[in-house]
Amino acid sequence: MISGSDLEQLAEIELRRDEEEQEALGDVPPVPPRSSSCRDTSHPYYDVARHGILQVTGDDNYGRKLIVFSCCCMPPSHQLNHKRLLEYLKYTLDQYVESDYTVVYFHYGLRSTNKPSLRWLSDAYKEFDRKYKKNLKALYVVHPTNFIRVLWNIFKPLISHKFGKKLTYVNYLAELREHLNCEQLVIPPDVLRHDEKLRAAQKGGPPPPARVPPPRPPLPTQQFGVSLQYIRDKNQGVLIPPVMSQTVSYLKQKGLHTEGIFRRSARVQLIRDIQKLYNLGKAVDFDQHNDVHVPAVILKSFLRELAQPLLTFPLYERMQDIVQVESSLRVTTVKQVIENIPEHNYIVLKYLVCFLHMVSQQSIVNKMSPSNLACVFAVNLVWPSHGSVSLGALTPLNIFTEILIEHYPTVFSSRSPPGQVLP
Repeated sequence: MISGSDLEQLAEIELRRDEEEQEALGDVPPVPPRSSSCRDTSHPYYDVARHGILQVTGDDNYGRKLIVFSCCCMPPSHQLNHKRLLEYLKYTLDQYVESDYTVVYFHYGLRSTNKPSLRWLSDAYKEFDRKYKKNLKALYVVHPTNFIRVLWNIFKPLISHKFGKKLTYVNYLAELREHLNCEQLVIPPDVLRHDEKLRAAQKGGPPPPARVPPPRPPLPTQQFGVSLQYIRDKNQGVLIPPVMSQTVSYLKQKGLHTEGIFRRSARVQLIRDIQKLYNLGKAVDFDQHNDVHVPAVILKSFLRELAQPLLTFPLYERMQDIVQVESSLRVTTVKQVIENIPEHNYIVLKYLVCFLHMVSQQSIVNKMSPSNLACVFAVNLVWPSHGSVSLGALTPLNIFTEILIEHYPTVFSSRSPPGQVLP
């Protein structure tokens, strides 16, 4: 029987070998970013959150929340309380574990200087009980090394077969793109550079520049990946996009009392097939799928794939400021902020939020309070013009969206554009 100290030593040896291999590639040890990734200094785990180790971004191709852990952002062990790190992981996941979610683990950057102990890893696995593991649908380990394989063998007796099936090793970022939309991921620059060096070493020379085919012009019937204006121009001036009006109408009729509506995912191929039908201008019959979560995922994916976010790029920064506003003034502030968005965006937003307010009014049955709905929809309503939503930005976005939904009658009371339609 190998002792705990011997296992620790074995893991340390493998980690040092990994470091030597990376140095042979010309990799310089990553330096954790000095600038804080969390603006909110009142965050209960600001001491950990400021490093940007954990990020929660948009949804994956299946409509599941994406949670990213980046080892290269971890400072040396003497600068990070690993017990606090574990608490912070649980604190963050607690906001999302009631929904299906996906974890992406960027292994590059884990070194002997910042590695948690095996005891910590064991305690962490035990701390994350069934509540956390049940709705974890996929775990992608990017750039795995021998250290990861040693860990797997050490912890294999603890890991259930069911959990093990959720694990996918990803050697290169190109492979990850087969599973996820990497545009939504917060990928640290160090990880991108490491991936290039791995590909260069594999081919015996520098990696060729990625060839991106020129974008095809959208179909006249296109619904996904285009702007609201494009959909309006191609649909005889209709203000509410057909995808939105049809999914909302169906969910209003059959989904208001469904527990966890908008929290579940659906088969990716089915979602792609339905998107294709919409883009070809063909009829979609949600009844034939016998699953109310399908139109829910379609609605989220439609918002997420708009060419520009419904709440517009300029509002992203303004929404960040909501945490600086006194609680008693926040509803008024939100009302003032959204009155500045273009009229068409306002009409569509009011239609959507009116429906989400209806959903929240049935929260005793469906468990989807304004807060829970905000966690799902915030990152689908707005995102920055460059990069992805950082975890530090998520709290103000969620607060802003929660106010939109909970105080819908007040927030949208003073502006009634001509042609306004409600569900």
